[in-house]
Amino acid sequence: MPRFSVVVPCHNASRTLPETLASLAAQTFPDWEALCVDDGSTDATRAILEAEARRDPRVRPLRNPGKGPSAARNFGARLAQGQVLAFCDADDLWTPDKLAALDAAFADRALDGAYARIGFFDGAPDHVSTVSTPPEGRLALAHLMGENPVCTMSNIAVRRCAFDAAGPFREDMVHNEDLEWLIRLVGTGHRVEALDAVHVLYRKSPGGLSADLTAMARGRALAMASAARFGARPGRRAEAVHLRYLARRALRLEDGGLTALRLSLRGLAQSPRGFLSPLRRGGPTLLASLAAPVMPRALRRALFAR
Repeated sequence: MPRFSVVVPCHNASRTLPETLASLAAQTFPDWEALCVDDGSTDATRAILEAEARRDPRVRPLRNPGKGPSAARNFGARLAQGQVLAFCDADDLWTPDKLAALDAAFADRALDGAYARIGFFDGAPDHVSTVSTPPEGRLALAHLMGENPVCTMSNIAVRRCAFDAAGPFREDMVHNEDLEWLIRLVGTGHRVEALDAVHVLYRKSPGGLSADLTAMARGRALAMASAARFGARPGRRAEAVHLRYLARRALRLEDGGLTALRLSLRGLAQSPRGFLSPLRRGGPTLLASLAAPVMPRALRRALFAR
């Protein structure tokens, strides 16, 4: 039985998958398996996975019997043999010491899940532009009401027993299914904490699922409905933080200038302090949103690709 089972959903990922697999192979902690679930790819994804499996028997290529990243993660988790489940998207990278640090963290039997800091890059992974700052201490439902501090499924590891207790990812959700699952994990009393190190390198992209702001709003509403079942509801400050997050996403889009401005004004109306704090994040977002209707898209993308 391996210490870690890494579930990697893959869909038409041939451009980035080799780097992701190389970051797994470079782990200093060797006791892992990778369940790479091909989600109906039409490019060379399957061939890349099979070639890697011939080189490294820890890599297990699988085909998703369902459809979508949630179904792929659930399928991989069902077949996982490890004590701890970790997830990695096929366009993200892990730092070489990630699993070693997680192994040390999970020596604490009271710890159910762990995540860390994320470095965001565009182009080469050694060109990290920003680094996330998770909250200190135990992850609470209040932390999940505005922005998701875990940021990406590539940044979470959880004991198998905790995953089973929280339940699988909702396969009827396309956006914020990770947030909804985290709310159930934390809401059912599991202890999840951040490690003070960068363990994930996140490849910034102007497209992808996170570009659909309307669907993101629908997904968040479902996640907040789950939170309400645990007695947690977003206040005005949390709503302002979420609207700021959407405004920053809108700044990346081709036609997102006016959308970003509307979202920022709504956020300020909810809670000026919530929208602007911390000022290093809220201030530039507001200024860019005010200028967005006339700002060149390339400049918006360069400033707000995170």
